[in-house]
Parts: sequence; C-alpha cells; structure tokens
Amino acid sequence: MVNRIQFVFLSIGHFCDHFFMLLFATVAALSLSQEWGMSYAELIPYATPSFVAFGVCAVPAGLLADRWSRNGMMVVFFIGLGLSSVFTSLAQTPLQIGIGLSAIGIFAAIYHPVGLALVVQGRENTGIPLAFNGIFGNMGVACAALITGFFIDHKGWRSAFVLPGIVSITIGMAYAGVLYSSRSTITQDTPHHASKKKLEETKSMDRRLLGRVFGVIFLSTALGGLIFQSTTFALPKVFDERLTELAMSATLVGRYAFVVFSIAAFGQLAVGYLVDHYSIRSVFAFVIGLQALFFALMPGLTGWNAFGVSMGFMLVVFGQVPINDVLISRITRSEWRSRVYAFRYIITFSVMASSVPIIAWIHYRWGFDTLFTVLSATAICILTAVLMLPKGLSVKRSS
Repeated sequence: MVNRIQFVFLSIGHFCDHFFMLLFATVAALSLSQEWGMSYAELIPYATPSFVAFGVCAVPAGLLADRWSRNGMMVVFFIGLGLSSVFTSLAQTPLQIGIGLSAIGIFAAIYHPVGLALVVQGRENTGIPLAFNGIFGNMGVACAALITGFFIDHKGWRSAFVLPGIVSITIGMAYAGVLYSSRSTITQDTPHHASKKKLEETKSMDRRLLGRVFGVIFLSTALGGLIFQSTTFALPKVFDERLTELAMSATLVGRYAFVVFSIAAFGQLAVGYLVDHYSIRSVFAFVIGLQALFFALMPGLTGWNAFGVSMGFMLVVFGQVPINDVLISRITRSEWRSRVYAFRYIITFSVMASSVPIIAWIHYRWGFDTLFTVLSATAICILTAVLMLPKGLSVKRSS
C-alpha cells in the first residue's frame, strides 16, 4: 500500500516537472509579448538557460541520488520547484524572468534520473509502469497550456507561477511526511547491490551489441528531444496562428492545446503495453514512421485539419517517450540506473535547450511550415537508427 502511495507521488512529480517547464511557453506566446512589447521570437530565448539547466543538472542529480537518497532528492525536487516558481512570478524584466526560469530548470532536472529510477526499481515488466507515469508527465504538458491560459485571462500571468508553486511546496512536504512515517515499509532508495540475474544478463551481452543499443538510445534521445520540445513548446503558438476561427482567446488556445496533449498522453499507455509484449525494434520503427508522416502532412493546414493532424503527431511523439526508458531499464543494473537515466536526459534536455532558439529563428524567418518539414526529416533520421537495433534483443526484465 505504501509503495502504491509512493508511485502516486512519483507520478504527480512527473506531472509537475513538465507543467512547470512549459509555463513560460504559454505566458510568452499569449501575454508577455503584449505586456512587455516584445515579439515571441525575442521572448522565448530567455527560456534557453532553463532548458540548459534541465539537462546539465540531471547528471549531478542522478549521482547524488545514487549516493545519498532518491526519495530525499524527490523532496528537494518538489519544494525547490515550488519556491523557484514563486520567485519567477516576481520578475519585472526579461533578465529576471530568465533567472527565475533557470532556477526552475535546476530543480526540474532532478525528476527524470531520480523519479524514473524509483518507478522501475524492483519491477519485472517496466513498460506499463513507465507508461502510466509518462501519462502524468504528458498531462503536465497539457495542463500547462490550459491552466496558464485560464490564469492569463482571469488573474494575470504572475498567478500562473505563484499558485502552482505553492501547491508543489505542499506536495513536497506531504511526501516528506509519508517517507518519515513509512521508513520501514517504503521501497528502499539507495540500492547497493544488483540482483544476480540482472548482473549475469548484462555481462552476457556482447559488448558490440550493448554499444549498438546504447548508440541508438542516445541518438534517438537527441533527435527525439528536438521533436518533443519543438511540438510541446510551439503548439500553443501554432494554434494561436492556425485556429484563428476556433480559438479567439488565450483560454481557448489553451483549451485546444489541452485537448490534444491530454488525449495524446494515452499514446504512452498503448506503446507501454506493446513494448512489454512485442519487439521493441518493430514498435519503435512504427511509432517513428508515423511521426514522419504526420509532420509531412502539417504544412499549410489550418482549422480542424491542423487540429486533427496535430492530434496525430502528438500521439506518436508522446508514444515514443517510454521506449528508450524501457530499453535502459532492461540493460542496466539498479545501483547505477539513475546515472544512466541522467546521461540520457542530459542529452534530451540539452537538445531541448538548443531547440528553443531554433524554434524562434525558424518561426521568424520562414514560419511553422518549415519547422514541420524539418521535424519530418528528423523523424526519418531516427527511423534509420532504430532499424539498426538488433532483431534478437532478448533482455526483457528489470530489477
């Protein structure tokens, strides 16, 4: 029972992680550009340091979690994230908001190497748990647009940082209370020994095979990070431009983005089931192939057509997320898994950080049609890498 409560907190943490990282995307698109007299392309680079911190700080977070306490780091995550968000609401200049966003990025970096290691720790099949956890992360993406749009229209953009920040601090305190009251029963979070079976399985894998798998993981992680960030960060602005007859306020833009993100979140559940029962290589290739197709269809579309294709590509963008995490959980030992997740996510979020100015540059010079063409080509590159995964990859369990 206690471990189920822990899983709930971990899932809420994934929600918070993506929610806070995307607050500024909607604020910049729908509020600050008018209030501060700056264009969208001028504003969004101030989010770049936040995404750099999101990636760079993942490694020290993973190392500290493996050496100290994964659960302790999760408490730091919730409280630090909340305090940083409240601080960001006080910003009066672009530089100040950049500093606040950077603090959010530092604490948000804790979640993926630490939270995901706790999610898979002690489990056999990991696809479904990671998928459920991933749904919460994607709902954080969805609610960032919806809730922020509502606050912008009714209470101003500052409230979009203050109120969620207070909630995050409260959750962190509650999680600390659960950990303190359940010390003897909750999942241990400083594993110093791997199961004998996992150690034997890892050693038995050919070094070249292991290297190839990690190569595919890290390449698809880098290019997938570009796709994920470009779609989740830019979608509110895409809808603002292309759903002009359907969404005529910040609240409506946020609502349409929420619908797409929330429905697409369940793509992870389907993919999680598939990777637990079928070849990861085949599932991965199918998902990436659909990404390339939907991105290629998007240029020139407006109205309901744009909305429908956006739903399609977000389903497979979100659906891709658990695949690399499942691969890592199957070929790594528990006591250094946080560090492996950390290196995976430093690649993901470093690319995400670089994609923010890329989005601004492409949007300013050519518009979103060019961006979607680039994303389609990127998906084709990932597909090429995925087809290099060994067909006979047989490690199926985590510990």
